[in-house]
Amino acid sequence: MKVTDPVCNMTIEDKDAVGTSSYKGLTYYFCSPACKEEFDKKPEAFAGVRSQKSEVKSEEKKEEMAKDPICGMVIPKERSIKRESGGRTYYFCSESCVKTFEAPEAELKSMKRRVTIALTGVIALAIFRAAVFLGLAAGATVLTWVPIPWLPWFTWGVWLFIITTPIMIFGGKGFFIGAYHAVKDRVANMDLLIALGTSTAYIYSAFVVFFPGVLPVEEKNVYFEVAAIIIAFVLLGKYMEEIIKKRSSAAIRKLLDLKPQTARVIRDGVEVEIPAESVMADETVVVRPGEKLPTDGIVIEGHSSIDEKMLTGESVPVEKKAGDEVIGGTLNKVGSFKFRATRVGADTTLSQIIKMVEEAQASTAQIQRLADKVASYFVPVVIGVAFLSAIVWILMGNSTMALLSFVAVLIIACPCALGIATPAALMVGVGKGAEMGILIRGAEYLERAEKLNTVVFDKTGTLTKGEPEVTEIIAGAGRNLPYSITEDDILLLAAIAEKGSEHPLAEAIIKRASMTGLSIPDAETFEAIPGHGVKVTYKGENILIGNRRLMKEKGIPVEGKETIISGLEEKGNTVMLVAKEGKLAGLIAVADTLKDNVEEVINGLKDMGVEVVMLTGDNERTAKAIGRRIGIERTISNVLPGDKAKVIKELQSQGKVVAMVGDGINDSPALAQADIGVAIGSGSDVAKETGGIILVRDDLRDVIKSIKLSRATMRKIKQNLFWAFAYNTVSIPVAAIGLLNPIIAAAAMALSSLSVVSNSAMLKRVKI
Repeated sequence: MKVTDPVCNMTIEDKDAVGTSSYKGLTYYFCSPACKEEFDKKPEAFAGVRSQKSEVKSEEKKEEMAKDPICGMVIPKERSIKRESGGRTYYFCSESCVKTFEAPEAELKSMKRRVTIALTGVIALAIFRAAVFLGLAAGATVLTWVPIPWLPWFTWGVWLFIITTPIMIFGGKGFFIGAYHAVKDRVANMDLLIALGTSTAYIYSAFVVFFPGVLPVEEKNVYFEVAAIIIAFVLLGKYMEEIIKKRSSAAIRKLLDLKPQTARVIRDGVEVEIPAESVMADETVVVRPGEKLPTDGIVIEGHSSIDEKMLTGESVPVEKKAGDEVIGGTLNKVGSFKFRATRVGADTTLSQIIKMVEEAQASTAQIQRLADKVASYFVPVVIGVAFLSAIVWILMGNSTMALLSFVAVLIIACPCALGIATPAALMVGVGKGAEMGILIRGAEYLERAEKLNTVVFDKTGTLTKGEPEVTEIIAGAGRNLPYSITEDDILLLAAIAEKGSEHPLAEAIIKRASMTGLSIPDAETFEAIPGHGVKVTYKGENILIGNRRLMKEKGIPVEGKETIISGLEEKGNTVMLVAKEGKLAGLIAVADTLKDNVEEVINGLKDMGVEVVMLTGDNERTAKAIGRRIGIERTISNVLPGDKAKVIKELQSQGKVVAMVGDGINDSPALAQADIGVAIGSGSDVAKETGGIILVRDDLRDVIKSIKLSRATMRKIKQNLFWAFAYNTVSIPVAAIGLLNPIIAAAAMALSSLSVVSNSAMLKRVKI
């Protein structure tokens, strides 16, 4: 619904509002925190100007449509089942979809039980059929033999009826419920055709068994097995599809887990611990080392180093001092500080990311399968042909042939091959992918991969290792040093200075010194200079390590080495300057190094005709330097967490089919927004939950393999669907004119299913 911000008069969608306020019974929506803050200061100045009620236009009063997040069916909001979750309203077509959304594990267990019943029944039918053939071979008269003499009605057909009935009731329940809703909502889907075909075969067979003599059909020619096998095959396919998919709510739950449970605030001059969600705007919040920040705010006292990797993706903690912004959900590494809460509740950065993940997942929810699309036309045609053939035979005075042709048409059209066309190829493709360390979570991602033309890579943790390493050491950087100095000397000086620091750059130096075999003594004094570096004394001598600002502050000239420093920075390095006793002694370059095979992957994607884009929160110079090294022409730098999804949207608005490759929590909205989200296996659980394809082995070459495998699997699905539909198209007219006995129809249907399975199995031989 469109609403107007009462402060700036901007018209926005209510779902896009960054906050709301209530005043005199009306709810007002705002486009920015600033507008909300202005309204809250003096609501009477803006109240009544425009509210959500005055913005409802006449055309918006028409019936609104929504998409079921589980099955993807588009339904009228007013006639749907509504559920509230996380402050949002979801719309469902049936109670079964509601149960799947609210308790996916329970629904999966229920489906597993139905599959078990169906498969057990099919196996029992096969054993029973084999026993009958063995009995006939031994000369036994099976149809007249009964296990208990005083129960002569336990014939061949009755046994089949007893075995098949539980399969129809428990295994086929979901199809019959789906068919009911399809009829209710006046749509045609595969559930309707499966329900019609299986129930027709079942009821027809039961009629032959319990009302013998009415139809000129022998009891041994019943079709109970047809109904059971169809249900078992299709249900198994559906179950396997659900197994490889994770519910979208799992990603949201993991994001919510990032929020700390409690917070320390100053109230009435006393520090008290309260639930994190109870923090109010403008309250003073106290954070100690090792604690997560409960909300967004601005530092007002103290300084520290904040690990923002889970939100920004950057591996180096950020120094924070008075006046700097901090983000809720991030981790305080060292030092205690106080900050003023600026955004709380739904307005925090983390909450906005959660909202973006929800919206992006809803907009890219399960697409309607190709089979269902064709079935929307195919099902009504089949039913029409079946009734038409029956009517024609009745008009010709042959009611028996009318019933047989009606049954034959529905049986021959019953989509056993059609129902397993997608899951059969999918199971083979997913199995092959698992062997290669690639997890594909659903057929919709395969379909999108076929048209993929753009791949966007996050930099940190995806193209790079996400852990800083020492890349270069330059000794003797100063002029007129009173002593000679080596690279090991520079490394030792830096290691002594950084031994007491917990900064990741310090860890990189300590790690390099340890690998070199240096013994690192303790400094006599240690002083961390926030935002600048470290100052220590060792054997009475002063040692400094830090950035240009530290050297300038201490009066140590670095202008003569600016060319070297800038050159290292242009290669993507962070440069630390080392000084001893007031003289610049050397430089140490630290960088987040590239992963193996990066250039090979970029070139491989280009050879496939795919455009490659790099997305990063780094500055433009560093981003372009890395892009040049690995052959990526288009780099997008200085990207904030919330803006990554926006970049993907912009690319999609240009008509591109986009895959996003990432690993961090900050990548989750972009992974969900992309046509295909490719999550690195070593990345965060949220990224893996949100991604449609997961690279288990953390090998970037698997990006290319996943695309090739997806395309190959999609080709098999289309081949299966083509042959399944072709089989039906040819067979239905033959059945309608009475030239196809239902028994032959069942055999032909089984043969078509075999061809689909065989074609899918050939995917195992495809070389990726």
